[in-house]
Amino acid sequence: MAISPVLCIGLICLLGAGSLFPVVEAIWLTVPTSGERCVYEDIQANVVVVADYLCIDQENVGLGPTIDVRVTSPYGKELYKKANVSHGQFAFTSSESGAYFACLSMHHDQTHYTFNSSAIVNLDWKMGIKTKDWDSVAKKEKIEGVELELRKSTESVKAIRANILYLKIREAHMREINELTNKRVAQYSLVSLGVSLSVSVFQVWHLKRFFLKKKLI
Repeated sequence: MAISPVLCIGLICLLGAGSLFPVVEAIWLTVPTSGERCVYEDIQANVVVVADYLCIDQENVGLGPTIDVRVTSPYGKELYKKANVSHGQFAFTSSESGAYFACLSMHHDQTHYTFNSSAIVNLDWKMGIKTKDWDSVAKKEKIEGVELELRKSTESVKAIRANILYLKIREAHMREINELTNKRVAQYSLVSLGVSLSVSVFQVWHLKRFFLKKKLI
């Protein structure tokens, strides 16, 4: 298939823009023997999220510990909950923008395991375009090679644009909060100054009256 120079230039630009798209990589977490270990991702609304987790024992080989997993939305809604598991996957589409928490804890109802050490959990977040099965897309739409890469890059640019708009909205919201906070601080300062002046005037008046009454002045 012949590729025009314009298409090549467009592809290069899209690939460059796609490289700016933030990649969420897998992270390793240490889950203590007591309490929870929570991590979060700041996600905008209407984003598909898929995450895989795997629990291993850093000291024992073979039958290891199991964990309890809980995922909540920015407003505390429970999106996923599993108990006594060593691995699994959770997926959801974000309904609102904000911090989505994944909390992990050791499952203590385990007769086969002794809690001598903490557990290690691999948590792999994928969001947005990273959750797409491009092999299936290529087969379904019968595209491959440069055309497929162009499609990926186009989706990346769309995701970048949506992310930039989200950041602009957040920036405007934070600016409003800062302006409101500064306004309240200024009002509080004026009120404090007024109260201080009133107290000072009252003290001067009271002392003057006291001295006049005692005929000291």
